[in-house]
Amino acid sequence: MDQLQRMLQALDAGAARRTSLENYYAGRQPLAFVTPEARDAIGSRFTRMASNVCRLAVNSLAERLRVTGVTVDGQPAAQLWADWLANDLDQLAGVVHRDALVLGEGFAIVWADGAGNPLVSVESAHQVAVERDPATRIVTAAVKRWTTGTPDQPTGTAVVLYTPDRIVKLHSDAVGASTGFATTEVLVNPFGQVPVVPFAASDRILGDPVSELDDLMPLVDAVNKVLLDMMVSSEYVGRPRRWASGVEPREEADEDGATREVNPFPERNRMMLSEDPAAKFGQLDAGDLAGYQAAVSVLQAQVSAVSGLPPHYLGVHGDQPASADALRASEASLTARAEARQRTFGRSWEQVARLMVAVRTGQDPATVRARVSWADPATRSVAQEADAAVKLVQAGVLPREYALRKLGYSDAEITEITTITSTI
Repeated sequence: MDQLQRMLQALDAGAARRTSLENYYAGRQPLAFVTPEARDAIGSRFTRMASNVCRLAVNSLAERLRVTGVTVDGQPAAQLWADWLANDLDQLAGVVHRDALVLGEGFAIVWADGAGNPLVSVESAHQVAVERDPATRIVTAAVKRWTTGTPDQPTGTAVVLYTPDRIVKLHSDAVGASTGFATTEVLVNPFGQVPVVPFAASDRILGDPVSELDDLMPLVDAVNKVLLDMMVSSEYVGRPRRWASGVEPREEADEDGATREVNPFPERNRMMLSEDPAAKFGQLDAGDLAGYQAAVSVLQAQVSAVSGLPPHYLGVHGDQPASADALRASEASLTARAEARQRTFGRSWEQVARLMVAVRTGQDPATVRARVSWADPATRSVAQEADAAVKLVQAGVLPREYALRKLGYSDAEITEITTITSTI
């Protein structure tokens, strides 16, 4: 149980950081860089100001990570792809990618359903943690913890401990417990390895998982602060202010009977009249807010440099790139980041595929050679892609099936296309 306690403590230790990252992704982060004086001036009128660049950065990268096929021993695996679709991984893969990009880690658990078919669930870093062998970096244990019952009426805490030789299910009547668990069931693990596959976004061997938001958070805070300052300035000096001299304030009684002095010319009045010949009226110039626009542009340029987002994604330039080639060039950094994530996440999906084959055939997953293929993350028009594929096939550089795969068709769609065209 020392191993279980150690893993649950590691899960608890990262809770605050994960909550902060979730808030930034959702645009619910607290205001930063705001002085106490500004907070007093704002009051309760601007309780939330968030330019949600964090969600844009994550989604712009995640939408370029699309698995289009899986091969086993170099051959298309129709049964494996059918199991893939049966587990909705064509849709849920994007979910685990987003979780990994936001929190630094995502997970998938592979097991068998009641009929012996592969069962894959995607999991959150809020509930799952793994331990690795420091010598080989192989996952040696994993734990999943969740609250039982309903959100309104929780009844306890459930935990599953995964090891290479067994699966242990435990339960505690305490909500959010880290100790005091009783074993409820022990299962034999037929895989000989932990069936929990991490999707880590770390770009270092020994470094902790890295979120795509880590470098963006201070810049987003600065953007939000400048936008908030602009809103406050707009409220106080953004429109012309009227003034009057030689006019006595008007007294009003409130509900308690106390009197107070009020402006005799409410804001809604378009005309100000006074019988006093000494009264004078005038208007102050409105404040210039152009400086805020310049500050936001500088910060957005930094956001673009850090995140790889092209400037037109952030509205830095009013016009779109002049041509398709210019558009592709402006997105080169984002495309390179997507390709790097494909290589990182591809290893994890290949491990998931090996375990799925093992469930279906009983084969040792260590002996299965699986590879996943990805859609091209670069932006290219359908006409450009099709024209390039046709030329490569006609020149004999690429076979027809490979060209179809480059166009983004899945293995199942390629098989269907080949069958249909062969009968024509």
